[in-house]
Amino acid sequence: MLSESPSSMCYSWTDSPEEEKKKVVVRRPLPLPAASGAMSAAGSTSSPEPSEAVRGSLIPVLPDDLAVHCIARLPRAAHPALALVSRALHALLCRHPEPLLAARKRLGLSDPHVLVSLRPPSSASPLFFLLLPQPGWPPLPLPTPPVPVSSSSAAAAAGSRLFLVGGSVDGVPAPSVQVLDARTRSWSVGPRLSSPREFAAAVALPGALFVAGGCVPSSPFWAESLDLASPRAKWAPVPSPDHLREKWIHGCVSLAGKVLAVADRGGLAYDPAAPPAEAWAPVSPVLDMGWKGRAAVVGGILYSYDYMGQVKGYDPDTDAWSMVQGLDKELPRFLCGATLANVGGLLYLIWEVKWKGKASASDGEVRGMVAVEWATIEVTSAKEGRLMGKVMCRDTVVFADMPRGSAITHCVALDL
Repeated sequence: MLSESPSSMCYSWTDSPEEEKKKVVVRRPLPLPAASGAMSAAGSTSSPEPSEAVRGSLIPVLPDDLAVHCIARLPRAAHPALALVSRALHALLCRHPEPLLAARKRLGLSDPHVLVSLRPPSSASPLFFLLLPQPGWPPLPLPTPPVPVSSSSAAAAAGSRLFLVGGSVDGVPAPSVQVLDARTRSWSVGPRLSSPREFAAAVALPGALFVAGGCVPSSPFWAESLDLASPRAKWAPVPSPDHLREKWIHGCVSLAGKVLAVADRGGLAYDPAAPPAEAWAPVSPVLDMGWKGRAAVVGGILYSYDYMGQVKGYDPDTDAWSMVQGLDKELPRFLCGATLANVGGLLYLIWEVKWKGKASASDGEVRGMVAVEWATIEVTSAKEGRLMGKVMCRDTVVFADMPRGSAITHCVALDL
């Protein structure tokens, strides 16, 4: 319920979110008693309308700051429909969501989102977009990083922050670390890497950012970590055996508390809880043979796809791969590759498709546009270790301002 102090006019919320939607009350000051000769006139007049100071552009009977507080309590899945109500709501939800994101942060509310980067064919630096994994939600463009690194940079997500690690600038590996706060849609520069890197492995562990590979094998900082809890932390070296450094890493995940990286000559496993002499080890041959570069971990299972384009999952307890059944009729075979992510406990797949649209209805001209399709899949375990998949929702997203031939370079999940 919305309560109000007569003296300070302060608002506070005391009911649950479901009750609040039903009990929003706006109190208006009662009219002063009129003179006896004007009683009939006062009785015939209607109650005064809210003053202009109280009126807002979002919800007319509420000031905008209180309206933002109310809208922040709605699930993000309701935003696409709400954005069609008025221009003011569309601006708040789609164009300038900073006040809304700040209100959701204060309330402790978060929903999984997907951050996707696309690399134009004429540029080495990718462009970033934010997607809501609900049908009908258009891509939200994000600012470009301060350092225009190439698509060879590694990406890792921790909560609402994206860490863009390394990459190359004009063909030279860079030591830069750039941090995107998706709540405020702003970039900042993080502590520089001890070694310049490109195509490195980057994983956000609990309280730390781990990076390995992508640099000169003889570097003492071939693997290093950054304490995310300290704002003034610097990169610290992680001891690693010399014979494991001659590898070209092209994919990594965090599974069962370990960092797993797939490489061109045998994958690696790093256990931060083990003694330094036992922290590094080769991955299982079964895992190494069945893992392609793009993968995601959902519910303790590592998901990838094989050379036939079929999605499959690896169970570390049984050291075995299993095909995700039930997707043959609903999804294409990803012969050209798909990007996978864990979005709110569901397996999220996104892949590029061909799309044609009309430039205008008058001339009927057809031009190419960049489009991707995505699907969220719920995977359950069946008997004998089988995995059954069910497509929960699916949609096509069109990037009208991206040139034809752009390709997906990063896909990570963030909490907003």
